[in-house]
Amino acid sequence: MEVNAAVIKQLRTEQNWTQQHLADACGLSLRTIQRVERYGNTSNETLMALASVFQVEKTQLIAPEQLVEVIGKTESLDKNQERVLIVKGMFCGLLLGVFITVVLQYLMNI
Repeated sequence: MEVNAAVIKQLRTEQNWTQQHLADACGLSLRTIQRVERYGNTSNETLMALASVFQVEKTQLIAPEQLVEVIGKTESLDKNQERVLIVKGMFCGLLLGVFITVVLQYLMNI
């Protein structure tokens, strides 16, 4: 996965951490951290470890081009999947309507 190497390096330097310190905190090798900061390429597991140590969302570390690609992906649904999605949406709408009705009735009786 493509990550923003500059952001990772910036987060590390803001903490005044060496690459070795970051590697130890993430449970990764020094070589992995060096590769991430140099090439901006990493596995999902490494990305999760970095996000956890820096206490940020994974999306903050993903390269902008990669993020757009992930967000822009679409899937076509077959007719059965469409029907299931519609039924689930209707059910959620019904539950929301009932909830709002109950809350309004409660508030009117206070």
